[in-house]
Amino acid sequence: MVTQPRLPCYKLGIRFEKPDIVKQFLASRRTGFYFRVLQEGEVGAGDTLELVNRDDNNITVANITQLYMREEHNPELLYRAAQLEALPKSWRDYFNALF
Repeated sequence: MVTQPRLPCYKLGIRFEKPDIVKQFLASRRTGFYFRVLQEGEVGAGDTLELVNRDDNNITVANITQLYMREEHNPELLYRAAQLEALPKSWRDYFNALF
């Protein structure tokens, strides 16, 4: 289960010696994401992933990143994100505080 975007930190800029890389990374909205482990097991290179279900809120990782970066004020999307059970409570609380 996808739970939240993976957000870059300042260490990325240090590693690549490009202070603006974090801004570029976020602007791409291709930050990656974290999975929640529902059943322990092994996953290897070349294994396939299967989409089992999709949340009814129809919110993408890019939407969550956009809201987090406050690129636009979209109350309806904020509300849906705050209700998204897959997101950690800290993220839902963050979006609730933006109302």
